[in-house]
Parts: sequence; structure tokens; C-alpha cells
Amino acid sequence: MSNGRMARLIYSMIGSLDGYVADTSGNFDWAVPDEQVLAFINDQERDVGTYLYGRRIYELMEAWENDPTAADSPESQEFAGIWKAADKVVFSTRLEDVKTTRTILQRTFDPAFVENLKRTATADINIAGPLLASHAFRAGLIDCVHLLLVPTIIGGGKSFFPSNMRLNLRLEGSRRFENGMLALQYDVDGS
Repeated sequence: MSNGRMARLIYSMIGSLDGYVADTSGNFDWAVPDEQVLAFINDQERDVGTYLYGRRIYELMEAWENDPTAADSPESQEFAGIWKAADKVVFSTRLEDVKTTRTILQRTFDPAFVENLKRTATADINIAGPLLASHAFRAGLIDCVHLLLVPTIIGGGKSFFPSNMRLNLRLEGSRRFENGMLALQYDVDGS
């Protein structure tokens, strides 16, 4: 980071209007971004140098490197390039090995490891997945929340935020897309 600041840990996910990242069956087909939204995501992801994933999200994301059909449009091809160029850390007790380059496997979430990563990283860090993010939220490590809200109510499923936790957020930016999706960027308010 050219300005000398510590890397930010950004929790970034796509969610339903009622606060879920997947429905009760684990589906999230209602959350696929269109080209305009994907271009916005690419603009945000250019500042990310490292991705932190749990097993499930990693197994979904590895297609960006290992499945040539995943990048079927100019915007998705750009995203694949951004993703492949970044480092990745996968936290999993069950995953045998990783199948992508620039990727390391950690067996458990260690707040000290993530804190050190924030101190030494030269670019921002993205954490994805509500379960992994809940550990980082509880450890006070997340600096920003980037949420893409889909104008859909799914009525239940996997919640975007951890339960039984209060968190004050300060709106830093928003954008509405032609498809009705809304991007919200928040800083975590430490007060």
C-alpha cells in the first residue's frame, strides 16, 4: 500500500434483502451478478491482494482457475485474472489439499495469523463466507463490510452476519444498479 496504512480486512458477500447468502437448500442462483455488477466487483477486487476462504467458498471459487468455462464473458474473464493474481488462504480441517496456485491451507482460523497478515500485506484482504467471517468479526479483525444486496427475499437460509453479535457500521458508499441490486460499503465503527 503506497500510503503506508495497514491492509484492511474486508468482508464481502452477495446477499438477499432479508440478510441471507444462501437459501435453506444452500442455493444462491438468485444472486448471480450481471455484467454491470461484475464490472463493479472487478473495480473493488483490484485492490485485494489476498483472499481468505473456508472450504465451501474456496471450492466454489477455484473454478475461476480450474474451469475454463467459468470465465465466459469479458467481465468474468477480467475477474478470473484478478482472482488468479491474488494470494489465497483456505481455512479447513477437512480439505486434503488446494488445487489453485498462490494458495496455502491453514487447518484452523488463527486471529494472530490474520492480524499479522494485515500488518504485513501490501494490499487489502478479502474474507468471504459467513462462518469464517464470524470468527474474524468476533476477534475484531474486520474493518469494512461490502454487501451487494439482491432485490429478493428468500425467507431463510445462511445468514450474512453472525448471530448474537452487535456491530456498528458507518456507511461509506452506495450504488444502485440497473438490475435493482444495491452495493453498500460500510466501515466497522469501533465505538
